[in-house]
Amino acid sequence: MAKNISTKKPLTVNLRSHALNTTKSRQKPNLQTVTIDGVKVKLTAREIRTLKKAA
Repeated sequence: MAKNISTKKPLTVNLRSHALNTTKSRQKPNLQTVTIDGVKVKLTAREIRTLKKAA
């Protein structure tokens, strides 16, 4: 099982219609499973990109 080491939390937003009705919505982070040094971890896509650039 992959360990979630990312600190990102879901973003809460309001969806607005033309009639100004509001509906609460959540945008979840783009978590993906990747193997680093033989350990499976869950990271966001942006964190994976940053690690690849550093290597």
